[in-house]
Amino acid sequence: MNRFFRGAIATALIASSLAACTPADKKTEVKENGDLAAVKQYSDNYLSKVSADYSFDFAKSLEEFKTNEKLGYRTAGSEAELKTGEKIADEMKKIGLTDVSKDEFTVDSWTFEKADMTFNTVDGKEKLAVLGAYQTNFDTKGTKEFDVVYANRGTSDDLKNLDIKGKLVLIDVNQREDWWVNYPAYQAHLKGAAAVIAVQSEGYSEVDGDALNAQDICGPDDAPAFSMSQNDAKELKKSLKANNNKLTVNFDAKSTVKFDQPTYNYYGKIEGKDPESYIILSAHYDSYFDGFQDDNAAIALMMGVAKGLVDSGYKPEKTIIFNALAAEEWGVSNTRYDWSTGAYNQIFRIHPEWVGKAFADMNFELPAYEHTTTNEIRADYELKNFLTKFTKSVPSVDGVYKDGISVVSPLRTWSDDFSFSIAGVPSLRNDFQDSEFMHSHYHTQYDNEDTYNGQALEFHLNLYGLLAMHYDQTAVTPLDFTTRLDALAKSVKSDVFKSANVSSNELTAAIEETAKTAKEINAQVEKINADYTKALVAGDEKVVKKLYDDSRSLNSSLLATYKYAQDQFVRLTWEDEPIFPHEHAQNNIPNLQGAIKALEKGDAGKALDDYLWLIDNNWYTYDFDKEVFDYFTDYVLDQPADRLMWGAGRIMGHEDLYDTVASLKKKRDQKNADVSKEISTLNAALERQEKLLKTSVQDEVKSVKELNAQLDKMK
Repeated sequence: MNRFFRGAIATALIASSLAACTPADKKTEVKENGDLAAVKQYSDNYLSKVSADYSFDFAKSLEEFKTNEKLGYRTAGSEAELKTGEKIADEMKKIGLTDVSKDEFTVDSWTFEKADMTFNTVDGKEKLAVLGAYQTNFDTKGTKEFDVVYANRGTSDDLKNLDIKGKLVLIDVNQREDWWVNYPAYQAHLKGAAAVIAVQSEGYSEVDGDALNAQDICGPDDAPAFSMSQNDAKELKKSLKANNNKLTVNFDAKSTVKFDQPTYNYYGKIEGKDPESYIILSAHYDSYFDGFQDDNAAIALMMGVAKGLVDSGYKPEKTIIFNALAAEEWGVSNTRYDWSTGAYNQIFRIHPEWVGKAFADMNFELPAYEHTTTNEIRADYELKNFLTKFTKSVPSVDGVYKDGISVVSPLRTWSDDFSFSIAGVPSLRNDFQDSEFMHSHYHTQYDNEDTYNGQALEFHLNLYGLLAMHYDQTAVTPLDFTTRLDALAKSVKSDVFKSANVSSNELTAAIEETAKTAKEINAQVEKINADYTKALVAGDEKVVKKLYDDSRSLNSSLLATYKYAQDQFVRLTWEDEPIFPHEHAQNNIPNLQGAIKALEKGDAGKALDDYLWLIDNNWYTYDFDKEVFDYFTDYVLDQPADRLMWGAGRIMGHEDLYDTVASLKKKRDQKNADVSKEISTLNAALERQEKLLKTSVQDEVKSVKELNAQLDKMK
């Protein structure tokens, strides 16, 4: 990147910061202040020192340690993860971070060493297929013979007439459109299968026919599963077909899960004038395969920002923490919420004292790739307006992000920032989910250095280094609650409320009143931050200190209120999508109503195809045994919170429609079928959901009013 760009971005960012917070008649005065050069110099120095080459080289070096010599893997609690953590800690010290710390926590560890299958092709040649794996226990203790059978998608119907006891079961799976691998794996396990061999038919690993895939298992360790490429599966299927779906293969595999093992998060600091106020940058260092984008490049982005700031001589007001997190991909066996284990432990169990002191967590994922033509920052609602103002001045870079930068909300659950967020640390990340990369390269052996886009990485190094300094030069955390309140108001579907005889008037009124209060607090915060920035520019240390000290109570109150909002308003669907509390029942009610009406007209097919599968997790009732459905429902509802981690208490309830769906499937094509029992069951469910909607709204009204009260105290 040329030096003109470096200077341009620095000037633009400083100008934007001052323009956003300085009265018009004072702009010229501030601009002409000679000390502006000192502030601009911070940015220029950083941009002249930060290096994408350094970050790339460090990202590549993280491939040194692996559990599987052929495929890579650096997984939770494995020796490869432990050694990589030490390597990162050593680098933190080397680049000049201080107080480099090692935080131990407990995970269920996973070490995947090998999974090699040999079989004879239809032309009599011996073929070696190297397989990927999921986080389960399976050890052949050397090469062992297994019979293999093909079972289509691995549903209960697919397995009904197959003898799979002690055999390897080859299945096709689309984990985006159909179901997660834990369902067919557990279904086969209940019928005595030795293991499932999953082939991604679509959804993931679409980059190449030789691509393998790895994901978290979300299931027990004793229902083994492995991953095979489409090309290898085609050859295996041909051989199976030629032998009437019976084939003996040689399998040499070792995948080991151990419970309650130690692993470590690491962090280093650039100490600020205020050692008790933090800006956190984070990324995870465990990976599947080489994991170049996910997440070597993100660790390297974080380290690159750290090195750039240290080398530039930047002396922060607040303490900047650089946090390398273990066990993001997986870390707890047999739970729906088995990822982000390192982040959850770091902020909930190891350093809960960071909550209330941290301005923000900037979390990084897959940053050396242009996922879309718009550079997206995904953030908490409360940060959206602040970040949008900040990004307006960032100039484009030739070759990447031609459509600029957008800030989107809310956060999603697929990365570590969600754990920090619900703990009470305002959070953001560079977004990656809505991209072709997720379908093609994500969690495959093709996530390697061939995907590297140096311009994208340099853009992120510049952007997030400057954003760290921008946060550092802000006195009061810039939390704007109007965005969450607006989203809450828009989430109310008046037609559903009306059909359930639930009024939204009190909620709407409470939202409007609280939004007014929030706007007053926004003005108060903007005034303090404007004066603070102006004093920084002027080099008036006495005024800077007074403004900062006098605003600590307001800052603490805002962060406490943010934590309250996270506790009260963030819930999850059964597919891990963040929702407001009332949306659980609001989503279920019209689908129950639609199913009832369809059945009253004698149309069981419409009830099944259009409505019932949309209620909670009942889409799994269509294809798996009740024991499978119950198992993966109960482990959410009945497990202790320490196993559910960031998902604990976030789901609002559950309607079990397994028997209803099973009955209607049998009656689908029957003329004049008696469905009175099913209608009665659904009416009872509808009544429960209408009550839930009413109580959810009542609780939301109380929560919004309390939010208003907390904000009002800050005036």
